[in-house]
Amino acid sequence: MKDLRRYLVLKYVQYLVLSSSNAISTFLGLLGSLYTIIILQSAKVSSKSTAVLISSLAKADILVSVSVVSEMVVWTFDVSISSTAFTSALLQNLLTANVHISCLLLSCVAFEAYLITFFPTESRHLRTVKNATLTSRVIWILVTAECTLFQTDDLLKASSTSAPNRSPCVLLFHFSSTAAALLKSLSYFLGILLRIVNVYIYYKIFFSMSNR
Repeated sequence: MKDLRRYLVLKYVQYLVLSSSNAISTFLGLLGSLYTIIILQSAKVSSKSTAVLISSLAKADILVSVSVVSEMVVWTFDVSISSTAFTSALLQNLLTANVHISCLLLSCVAFEAYLITFFPTESRHLRTVKNATLTSRVIWILVTAECTLFQTDDLLKASSTSAPNRSPCVLLFHFSSTAAALLKSLSYFLGILLRIVNVYIYYKIFFSMSNR
């Protein structure tokens, strides 16, 4: 459907073109995700692997909604938070999870488009609803584990000042800090690689379609 294609274009611009999200792109992205979730509930939309990936992509914006609503509640009603550092880190990690899940799912959609264009028959056994569902779940699990590590690192940093120097917490702090730093570096380079791969895929698809 054209609406789903427009939604994918919006998401590609939001996550793979813009260097960082702004209020306008975030708002449009949330509206687009809500509209897409409604469309995908329609019986007119066939249940295909691409639809499964797009559905998971739209649901990833629930993380953004939680973060935005939480900040609005705190700001509007002047709610006092007992652990400001923990809450701030949690909301930031929710946004990080959203970005990483979205980038990975968009790359899966691009790869599927590449298979459909160049290997339509040979890749049919790979482009199944079951494989798309499994891929989406694996992405969610990996990113959840990643952001859990980030949250643990932030929590240990906040409580490190009150911990004894020779406490086991210090060893845990150094381990989580090192692991989080390495994972952030890996995520950064993976993000650059995904941008390059997506550009290459759609470059190949565009010239393939124009030559037909």
